[in-house]
Amino acid sequence: MKAFETKLPDGYVEVKTVDVKNKKIAIAFNLIAASTIIITIVTAWFSMFGTQPFAMCIDKLRSDNLWHDMLRLIFFAVVSVIYIVLHELTHGLVYKLFTKQKLSFGLTLTAAYCGVPDIYIYRTVALLSLLAPFCVFLPVFLIPIFFLPYYADKLIFSFLLGMHVGGCVGDLYDACLYLFKLRDPATLMRDTGPKQTFYRYVEETNVDKSV
Repeated sequence: MKAFETKLPDGYVEVKTVDVKNKKIAIAFNLIAASTIIITIVTAWFSMFGTQPFAMCIDKLRSDNLWHDMLRLIFFAVVSVIYIVLHELTHGLVYKLFTKQKLSFGLTLTAAYCGVPDIYIYRTVALLSLLAPFCVFLPVFLIPIFFLPYYADKLIFSFLLGMHVGGCVGDLYDACLYLFKLRDPATLMRDTGPKQTFYRYVEETNVDKSV
């Protein structure tokens, strides 16, 4: 399986661009991400407490030790930052495994990113990289929700789960493009990090073959 091209081959044309530096795209992705977090938290809340009074629910979330509550908040903050780093490293690991090319990492006002800007990646490798963080971290945040004994811990992991799924919005959007629109295995993608540009081979149907 050929993973990439160092130059855009003849006959390929740009068919789609997804750029998180574009204000409209950034706003749309962030709104979807925020909605995902809210839906996840609300779902977790009602699954744990049903329609119990809010004050009673808060009492169940608190521990008898204020220090324990502080540790939970610190844990949430630290894990959130570590997750963002690991998310991008997971993209990079797949890219590195299949291409051995130089990676590009960075952070914008709207997103962290990992790219491999100097090459054009074929569809299969691009899909593997796009979906890797979603598949790896989904069970990491989902499974503890069912087994942790304390409501506060369940809620923290529910928030992390929502943040994870919301943070994968751009990856999932690109993956859906591949799965439903750009299904040709020969499709190429240039991933600079914040921007993914898709290229498709177009046959030269207007060439005069009578010569």
